[in-house]
Amino acid sequence: MDASSMKLLLIEDDQKISAYIAQGFQESGDVIDTLFDGNDGLAMALEGDYDLLIIDVMLPGKDGLSVIEELRARGLSTPVIILSAKRSVEDRVRGLETGSDDYLTKPFSFTELQARAQALLRRSQLLSGSDARLTKLQLADLELDPYRKTVTRNNQPIHLQPREFQLLEYLLRHPGRVLSKTLILEHVWEFNFDPQTNVVDVLVCRLRSKIDKGFRMKLLHTLRGVGYVLKAD
Repeated sequence: MDASSMKLLLIEDDQKISAYIAQGFQESGDVIDTLFDGNDGLAMALEGDYDLLIIDVMLPGKDGLSVIEELRARGLSTPVIILSAKRSVEDRVRGLETGSDDYLTKPFSFTELQARAQALLRRSQLLSGSDARLTKLQLADLELDPYRKTVTRNNQPIHLQPREFQLLEYLLRHPGRVLSKTLILEHVWEFNFDPQTNVVDVLVCRLRSKIDKGFRMKLLHTLRGVGYVLKAD
């Protein structure tokens, strides 16, 4: 497998769709394993070393969102693309809140799926391969280590979910700058999403409760109708 190819795991119970996706990636020189059951897919995702996971929502054994939640709870940060026939904003928000990185509704074109997969892989390689991006980030007594994936405040460890960690890293790379919901959606999810949804508010609320609760100085601030800013007053 050359450096530009991907190793993927596809968990999709529709065998026609699975075969269609697998053929497309294989013709591009990628390696892809396919499974049709949520429990089997969860086990394989935890055991294998994959660049990307593609997971359908409706699966036998264990549904796709539950698979993703368990993967994230166990600390697996491999990028995930959700496949789903559900098109409502609420369903997409729910999918992203589980810890997925992108959400693609059926029917879809293979070229779009491949483009999104390649975009996620490029971002993953950038985060892991650039020394500049691996430098520790700090604001006041809050510190984030991109390499070790750790966060501390006043030397106390703070445990964040992958999406919370990505949001905090983005905020720490732009201290004092007000970031809109749209900017956060595009940079944290790399996904053009309806800025009217509350997915960002929910994520910010969870992050704030972890980095500010119990500390006198509050760092994460909301500017109503504008966005969010990380700053030390």
